[in-house]
Amino acid sequence: MRVFVTGGCGYKGTVLIPKLLSLGYNVVAFDIMWFGNYLQPNPNLEIIKGDIRQVDKIKFNKIDAIIHLASVANDPCSDLNPKLTWEINVLGTMQLIDKAVRENVKQFIFASSSSVYGIKKEKNVTEGLSLQPISEYNKSKMVAERIVLSYSNKILCQIVRPATVCGFSERMRLDVSVNMLTMQALKNKKITVFGGEQLRPNIHIDDITDLYIHFLKIKNQAKGIFNAGFENLKIIDLSKKINEYLPTEIIISKSNDKRSYSINSDKILKTGFKPKKKIENAIRELIILYKDCKIQDKPVFYNLKWMKKNKLTKI
Repeated sequence: MRVFVTGGCGYKGTVLIPKLLSLGYNVVAFDIMWFGNYLQPNPNLEIIKGDIRQVDKIKFNKIDAIIHLASVANDPCSDLNPKLTWEINVLGTMQLIDKAVRENVKQFIFASSSSVYGIKKEKNVTEGLSLQPISEYNKSKMVAERIVLSYSNKILCQIVRPATVCGFSERMRLDVSVNMLTMQALKNKKITVFGGEQLRPNIHIDDITDLYIHFLKIKNQAKGIFNAGFENLKIIDLSKKINEYLPTEIIISKSNDKRSYSINSDKILKTGFKPKKKIENAIRELIILYKDCKIQDKPVFYNLKWMKKNKLTKI
């Protein structure tokens, strides 16, 4: 089976692709490589540097399935250049799935975001609830979802709304909550929490990448939209959990970020998927890797800082 992975050199793609290769899949990694490439050479891996907005220039050579991870990720990065965000997250998605249908690709797995729900008071936020996105990033993901669904009569579509991902990747991100706060504790013995009462769902990077593979395996046994997050925690409680492993000072600052939501992922569990890891696993893994000098605090691991420094929003 030949799988085309957009964002293949990104945080999730760098964990996903070695797993696909180990399972015998033939993989094409497509990525703009703003943050580099950490994938190792493999005879069953083709790496293409390219822009998702120009994906029609790429020839699909017997592609069976697409896992679409590429996007301008998270609110701060998307706000740097909203036009670029909409071009990549929405127009890029439309062009990709349209090409997939024309090239007779059988399966399209789209990585959306659980942040499309916006602010929710419900304790069980399920896939059927209304979407109330409050940022350019959230809005672009919502519109991209609708585009994907509009093709669902022509191609098998599976939309995943992942929680905030945590855990180690060779293409590390230190600007997502668990990773960021753990790194603060490791380096400074202090954690700065903005607000703290906001609820956020979380998922380990091994579980979200396993989930994409799960969809490849079960094919049309599951269609539509699926939440993917198995631990809903307040930011302050997340900080206290880190403190259990790394005694640290917790500083609380005011925040204008009102996003607060928890998600229910029972629907995906009913397909037979079983998560294997928790937030504690990510925290412990990051601590061990840092102490073994296998994680470094590099500027490239902070998307917003790196995009500003390299003027990537001008592209």
